[in-house]
Order: sequence, then structure tokens, then C-alpha cells
Amino acid sequence: MIISVASGKGGTGKTLVATSLALSLKDREQVQILDCDVEEPNAHVFLKPVITSSESVYIPVPKVDEDKCTYCGKCAQVCIYHAIVVLGEHVLTFPQLCHGCGACSYLCPENAITEEGREGGVVEWGHSDGIEFAKGKLNVGEAMAPPVI
Repeated sequence: MIISVASGKGGTGKTLVATSLALSLKDREQVQILDCDVEEPNAHVFLKPVITSSESVYIPVPKVDEDKCTYCGKCAQVCIYHAIVVLGEHVLTFPQLCHGCGACSYLCPENAITEEGREGGVVEWGHSDGIEFAKGKLNVGEAMAPPVI
């Protein structure tokens, strides 16, 4: 059985309902709780899990080798998020705007663009009294929640 508690205005009790359901089912079912509210996860407040592992989440962002670049501008044309701009013989990247789609590096005719990871957050795993637990935590100021979710 999969039960999902989602949506709703902040403060309506979604976390309280989800953690209460998990606690009420743990003796009859294998229970996992995933706190996907990566901007402000708080299921741990109710469950007090022991965190056993964590992993950083990275978003691939472009890195331009200007020795290879011919400044053709194809990377900037394909980027719908305006995360890369070619100005004369300079390429500017805006990692905070990048959504990590990889189109710029894929379409670069000179293979001048590689991707490097920019940390967007962390995912933690653990357990709490028979309940498997996981939560994502978005880095402060990070706008890209989906990779962490």
C-alpha cells in the first residue's frame, strides 16, 4: 500500500498526518516515510530518526573551455533559462539559473563545454523505531528543489 500526503498550505498538518499514519502502521506493515519538503523538512521532529547515511545532490552546470570555444553562441541560443551568455569573446555562465539539462554541452560544435556538479542539497537516510526514514534538505538560497526531491 502506498499512501501519499501532499499539497496544501503550510501549517495545515500534513507532516503530523503523515508521521501519525507511519507510527500507527509500523507494527502491521513495512513503513517508509519520505519527507520531500526539501525547503523545510520536519518529519524528523516527530520521529527522531537515527541518520545512518547521507549523499550530496549535484546539479550539472556548464564549464566552458575558452581555449576551444569559437564564441558561436549556440550554447546561449539553446539555453531557455539564460544560464549561459556569449558576449563578444567571453562566455558568462550563471550556475544558479542552470537547470542541468545539458543542451549547451550537447550542442557545442567545438566540445568546449563540459559539466561540473554544483551542490544543491543533501539526502539523508535512517530509521526510527521500525520506520525507514529519508529526507531531502535543499541548500539555503538554492532555487532548484526538484533534483533534491
